[in-house]
Amino acid sequence: MNTNYNEYARFFKALSDPNRLMIIDMLSCGELCACVILEKFQFTQPTLSHHMKTLCDCRLVNGRKEGKWTYYSLNDEIVQNFRVFLEELTTAKENCICRNEGNCCE
Repeated sequence: MNTNYNEYARFFKALSDPNRLMIIDMLSCGELCACVILEKFQFTQPTLSHHMKTLCDCRLVNGRKEGKWTYYSLNDEIVQNFRVFLEELTTAKENCICRNEGNCCE
């Protein structure tokens, strides 16, 4: 696996907050307006904006403006790539980094 671990670490960092995990769960059902997301939480609109910026900056979530409202959805391609990475990361494989040259246990 030829992987950019730094890129995927950004996803884990973004997902390390329980509120952001809940937002991802909500978006798994489809696109939602920020106002709908905000109704489910006990925090302010600026706090929601911070969470959404974090999720958008790592590209797990897409945001689009329509008038004065912002709508959010999962970035399906990035989410699928992350799923593949997580599967590869947690599965034994022939070309695992533990088998690279210099490993004292080979």
